[in-house]
Amino acid sequence: MYARVLHADHAHWRPSNQMGVLNSDLAKQLDGGPLAARFWLLEPGQASTRHRHTDQTELYVVVEGTGRMRIDDDAPLTLAPRSCVLVEPYTVRQIFNDTDGRALWLVVGTPPELANTLEMTAEQLARLYPDGPRALPPELSE
Repeated sequence: MYARVLHADHAHWRPSNQMGVLNSDLAKQLDGGPLAARFWLLEPGQASTRHRHTDQTELYVVVEGTGRMRIDDDAPLTLAPRSCVLVEPYTVRQIFNDTDGRALWLVVGTPPELANTLEMTAEQLARLYPDGPRALPPELSE
């Protein structure tokens, strides 16, 4: 049996290309092959991109704090720690933080899809980001 360990104090964190949200690409750091897995640390007032995937199904897990999420144009979800949401391909989703505390999410998806917005064509960006890659949810844009 073979296992790889990434200790919390050795994890590499970086701001996302579009929204500046700190994230840690766990699958890459662990050489996870066909798995996409990241921590997303949202400070108050931050949001991930409002996006969809063409092939990837994602599991969103609130690890710490209060999770806020919008699926398509539905009312936002409010999730307690250890709550989770499974989002299928083509469904628009966005996590955001309109609370006073940090929110830590674990997002796991398969199969992995191209996620580097700096390498995407204008057509790919328009398909994945229906409102553009920097759109804030109504809760943060008021």
